[in-house]
Amino acid sequence: MIEKSKKQIVQEALPNAISYEDFRLLMDHHARQGTSTGPQQTEALSNYTMLNQRRMKRLDKTIKLQEIDIAKINSFKGDVTWLVITESWCGDAAQTMPVMQKIAELSEGIDLKVILRDENLELMDAFLYNGSRSIPKLIAIDNTSGEILGDWGPRPSEATQLVNDYKEAHGKLTPEFKQDLQVWYTKDKGQNTIENLVAFLE
Repeated sequence: MIEKSKKQIVQEALPNAISYEDFRLLMDHHARQGTSTGPQQTEALSNYTMLNQRRMKRLDKTIKLQEIDIAKINSFKGDVTWLVITESWCGDAAQTMPVMQKIAELSEGIDLKVILRDENLELMDAFLYNGSRSIPKLIAIDNTSGEILGDWGPRPSEATQLVNDYKEAHGKLTPEFKQDLQVWYTKDKGQNTIENLVAFLE
């Protein structure tokens, strides 16, 4: 059997992707129903979904970009799809996806699409992070050639450093650390994600 290339896997998955707006409607629906995306349904996952729905609603309105970043986004000459692998319960996604959407809104050359991890495991497994199915994962695809230009995620660089340092010291992430990480995101106001993604465009 011939192994599929990443490009082929991405092209096969793209028809399953939805717009950011449709993903937000899906989040709203699950939050109201007390459910979450994905095959596993637990109280914890539905609670995370409700929390993330509120976070994203707030961030959609409050994310601010600096003039210098707006200028760089406006000067982007590519024609790309940003395909984001995620699920409704993912805390890192709730903090970073509104930034992705804000950048995509500012550029005619970026089409943001969202795809669910657990319905597209072949795609997810082609873009593992340190061997795990970590989300969100943003894949940049050239719309003309279909080539994969790069990927980003699951966290902005400063949050990644915090996670790596904590894992090195304690072996694994505790619920307390995860709470501290959300506090970091709140203080950062999306700026580290903006910085990473604007650099990703260059």
